[in-house]
Amino acid sequence: MDAANFLPRPAIPAHIRELNIKAEPLRLAGIIEDSIVDGPGMRFVIFVQGCPHNCEGCHNPQSHDFGGGFDADIYKIAEKIVKSRTSRLTFSGGEPFCKARELAKIARLIESEKRGVEIITYTGYLYEDLLEMANTDPDIKDLLTVTNYLVDGKFEQEKKTLDWFYRGSSNQRIFDITCYPNSTKAKLIERREDLK
Repeated sequence: MDAANFLPRPAIPAHIRELNIKAEPLRLAGIIEDSIVDGPGMRFVIFVQGCPHNCEGCHNPQSHDFGGGFDADIYKIAEKIVKSRTSRLTFSGGEPFCKARELAKIARLIESEKRGVEIITYTGYLYEDLLEMANTDPDIKDLLTVTNYLVDGKFEQEKKTLDWFYRGSSNQRIFDITCYPNSTKAKLIERREDLK
């Protein structure tokens, strides 16, 4: 992905200006506009740069360094997603919850223009730990709020599997967290067909 494509800031549409969201750069490892492996259906995938987990055998080790990657403008990213062929979005990385504020803003910008947006967020953190973090961090809470499905847990090399849908190791779980923040009783997804 050519970083130069994301650097110029586009004119801000009126409906986005009214949201009073200040544009901020977001450090990215890359973007895929038409992935079919990062969740069900064709998806727009944002890979953030920076990850504290450093899992051995990670399929995206170049995304670990917080100083790597390139800067992109959240308005430019949102505009690109709105114009894309899909309403399905995946946040991956790197660690998305290290960029929770920026990703939640992107989600809200998109939802203001495009209905039926469905978001999967991959994280090395456990759902239970994120809930605890959200009690004191409003950005973590905001990203959990805009997320429909959460894939949690670090990649564990000794538990690597090709048989678990949308996960790399058997310890990782998929939750339907559309109940959040009204409830923390997320539904564990155990069958591929339960992901809409």
